[in-house]
Amino acid sequence: MSDSLERLYLAVLAARDLDPATSRTARLFQRGPSKMAKKLAEEAIEVVIDAVNGDSEAVIRESADLLYNLTVLWASAGVRPEDVWREMTRREDLLGIAEKLPKSPMKLPKVASPRMASRRPIVALEGRAGRKRH
Repeated sequence: MSDSLERLYLAVLAARDLDPATSRTARLFQRGPSKMAKKLAEEAIEVVIDAVNGDSEAVIRESADLLYNLTVLWASAGVRPEDVWREMTRREDLLGIAEKLPKSPMKLPKVASPRMASRRPIVALEGRAGRKRH
């Protein structure tokens, strides 16, 4: 997967200086970060709607569009895919691959080397949806 996104990123970089009349990527760069962000948000909403509607084929198509627009925004912001992969590795070392870092600070156990720490197991989330929160 990371190879595909790396190739996409390099293609986006190559296309940013093409003729905006013939290149969607060049047109996005010409219009700037706010237009890029708007397109990314639109694609994210489309993925969500298709997922809620149970249309997995549409989720696949819209997810590809979402990744394209995310990659364009990365290139505009000077973010490289390897920067994102490094952050993903850091998070995996802290919490496990299937967890998102919390918004508020949390205390994490101190270890000499995060890579050497035992990772949290990946757990199935099955059955969680049925629980009510009070």
